[in-house]
Amino acid sequence: MQKTIRESVSAKGVGLHTGNPVTMTFRPLGSNMGVVFQRMDLPGRPMIKADIHALLAGRKNPRRTTLYLGNVEVQTIEHLMAAFAGLEVDNILVELDSNEVPGLDGSARGFLDLLEKAGVAEQGVPRRFFRVRSAVWARDEDSVIAVLPSSEYKISYTLSYPQPALGDQFLELTLTPEVFEKELVGARTFCLAEEAAALIQSGLGKGASYENTLVVGQEGIEKNCLRYDKEFIRHKILDLIGDFHLLGMAMRGHVIAVKSGHTLNMRILEKLRDQMAQQEMVGIRSVAGTDPASAIDASAIMKILPHRYPFLLVDRVVSLEEGRRAVGIKNVSINEDFFQGHFPGRPVMPGVLIIEAMAQLGGVLMLSPRENRGKIAFFMAANKIKFRRPVVPGDQLVLEVEVGKLRSKTGQVMTKASVDGEVVAEAQLMFALAES
Repeated sequence: MQKTIRESVSAKGVGLHTGNPVTMTFRPLGSNMGVVFQRMDLPGRPMIKADIHALLAGRKNPRRTTLYLGNVEVQTIEHLMAAFAGLEVDNILVELDSNEVPGLDGSARGFLDLLEKAGVAEQGVPRRFFRVRSAVWARDEDSVIAVLPSSEYKISYTLSYPQPALGDQFLELTLTPEVFEKELVGARTFCLAEEAAALIQSGLGKGASYENTLVVGQEGIEKNCLRYDKEFIRHKILDLIGDFHLLGMAMRGHVIAVKSGHTLNMRILEKLRDQMAQQEMVGIRSVAGTDPASAIDASAIMKILPHRYPFLLVDRVVSLEEGRRAVGIKNVSINEDFFQGHFPGRPVMPGVLIIEAMAQLGGVLMLSPRENRGKIAFFMAANKIKFRRPVVPGDQLVLEVEVGKLRSKTGQVMTKASVDGEVVAEAQLMFALAES
């Protein structure tokens, strides 16, 4: 089942690279919402969903993973994202009053402690898994990363440095919450002593210290000691897990990496994103946990309706009684195009788009009888429209449509949209059926 946290929890710290003080608060989110960051210090308190569509190129912000939306950034998210992946937290809101996640002790331990303090709760909705179907790979000079099909999430990592304290290391593990907490969670970030001055001169590492960063010199670790055997490679795997959680769902695949870092991780994520899109285009079910006999995903909806992004407003049809009733889902994300111009300081989903979402589900229902397949359902009229409360980013719209009258060329449906069991809009809609 998908998971979120039971209650809100906060922590304070400084960013590893900016040195900016920051207060971070975790809050629960509804199912299928993912990880969402919110900048509480900026006008309008903008939100950014943590996924591969919001990645900032590593060459602009090197040595860390950054999300961006317009001029809004959230830096150094990888250790936090690794904690979410390791503890299998799918849906959570992260509020920040600065531009960088706090570095804490340079590992994921502090984040895991916060999540355990907040408590993790199942949400009664199946987790989604991306299953790698064919191999993808990328390389950059002597670094390489490949992802192969596998029934589990397996990582094989090779680290190689000329420094004696680092040397050549190899570690392979299969990710589970138990493995994450035992083998990876406390592994800290590190840098070479010879790089430290240059990094600080370039504006990085302003919040770094010997307590939260392992500094590796020719003679070994400076002013600190290791927590694990092979702590360096464990931290590299931690970073990789955090970056890969930007796929937006748990993964089933075998990651083989040699000296891979954030930049190469981003490149392979782009290829995995393309594979996800291709699977949807050809109808391969890349999202597990859904019974195809009782649900219709977005790719199947696009075979029924002529609508396409950004005008396809139904994410999933969760039940369909042919010619009688349908229930669908629309997850309202801050990354929706209409939020950029519709009350951007206090985003509200336009009411006409809620009606359009209900109409699209009505179209799926109207076209479900065998005699209507291949036709087009045109939205003709809307009556008895009522809007009962605003719909905002983070809401999940549950759309319900029931047939009132259905004839050979016209149809009438009764529709309503709810959030958390509360009706937010309702309407009576009319359709005309035409040959395509």
